[in-house]
Amino acid sequence: MTVESPLEARLSQHLLLTYAERDALRWLERRERVFRAGDVIVNEGEENDRLYVVASGWLHGSVRLKGGGRQVLRFYFVGDLTTTFSIAWGRSAATLTAVSATMLYEMPRQAFGRLFRDHPRLGALLYAVSASEHVAMADRLTSVGRTDGITRIATLLLDIRSRLRVMDGMDGATFELPLTQQDLGDAVGLTKTHVSRSLKALAETGLVERVGKVIRINDVERLAQMVDFQDRHSHVATDWLPPTGTIGAIGDMDHAILATK
Repeated sequence: MTVESPLEARLSQHLLLTYAERDALRWLERRERVFRAGDVIVNEGEENDRLYVVASGWLHGSVRLKGGGRQVLRFYFVGDLTTTFSIAWGRSAATLTAVSATMLYEMPRQAFGRLFRDHPRLGALLYAVSASEHVAMADRLTSVGRTDGITRIATLLLDIRSRLRVMDGMDGATFELPLTQQDLGDAVGLTKTHVSRSLKALAETGLVERVGKVIRINDVERLAQMVDFQDRHSHVATDWLPPTGTIGAIGDMDHAILATK
């Protein structure tokens, strides 16, 4: 029995993929790379022509600030495509770091380009998913710039839960959070002390519990209403995608030739 690849599993939550599309995604995920918690996969400003699909673990992308601080731009989970921030320039616009023990599938940028050429529907779907993630990031940046600490932390926790649900389909709201208070603070613009106070204040509302590294959101709907959170990940419109067709025939031949090399 063929095991579903992480990227295949992620995209199939939004669209019924063809056998050819599934095969193309699996073919991309051939080279495994394993990292320990704290390992840096690529540094900000470093030349990079590789993309990575997350097979297991958590990562984050961050940039260094002039004063020596750090801004965490986003987190990555199973099924996510990372280092796309390198595509436009060939140099990484952020540092990618493993938060926990992590396994990635590495692919050259050119192979990703061939995926767009040979399977335009997959390329369009990847673009749609990326657009939804950018809107979610804009929501979080709005939260950081215009709200208090409790709202920032609550918004981040709801966003993480929403993104994890895409892959595991969990109906509940309990998940392990392998992030330090420094990680949380760097993601929402708070000090560790302020993060601690905000988590305590959330716990006092009864809406959020934290036991060690486990987070439980007791009333997702009420918390979402309290902080005006919108789930940007559960649904991605696919009615505009190009239909499947014969355009991938040449790509399939190219695939077969490359697979023998």
